[in-house]
Amino acid sequence: MRRATRFAFAALAAAGLAGCGVNSIPTAEEAAKAKWADVQNQYQRRSDLIPNLVATVKGAANFEQSTLVQVTEARAKATSVQISAADLTDPAKMAQYQQAQGQLSAGLGRLLASVEAYPQLKANDNFKMLQDQLEGTENRIAVARRDYNQAVQDYNTTIRTFPAVIGAKIIYGAKPMVPFAATTPGADTAPPVSFDTPAAPAAAPAAAPAANDNTGAGASKAAGQ
Repeated sequence: MRRATRFAFAALAAAGLAGCGVNSIPTAEEAAKAKWADVQNQYQRRSDLIPNLVATVKGAANFEQSTLVQVTEARAKATSVQISAADLTDPAKMAQYQQAQGQLSAGLGRLLASVEAYPQLKANDNFKMLQDQLEGTENRIAVARRDYNQAVQDYNTTIRTFPAVIGAKIIYGAKPMVPFAATTPGADTAPPVSFDTPAAPAAAPAAAPAANDNTGAGASKAAGQ
């Protein structure tokens, strides 16, 4: 009888603990950490491609060296900012990491936009291959970030929802994880680049000649009459 009572008590205790998130909290946490590892892997893949890209672009005559320097420096900074799984609950560290990666994205955007002025570089097979690889990596980064954010949402919801919130506070001392926020507006978008001579000043008086031509035509007609 006593053994049966102890067994029943143990079963109830186990059920109570399970209901308090003993299993669901670490499961959701590990899932988010795994998705974060995917994000880092894709950013590392991009970082590994950049030196070859820069070396290829350097071969173009008169290419903007300042653009190459900006990309190289942004890559060095992005590489130096590392986030461990333990930092996923630290908003300041996550913001620093996101800012560094955003600056590198902006630098790459400027570099690729500048290439439009170099037809021989655009025709370079090695450059085209690297450009395709970068574009594919950017897509993978976007997918990895989306998946990470979904995993973070699941984890944050778990630790804030009853009854798991009890285990989150009492057993684990769990803290919300920080999602990968949208980058600073414009940080990942290449600025407009034009390699043509400014034509705006000449466009304004365009209507005037038309009017003058009509007047002139009318005058000539009148003179002919």
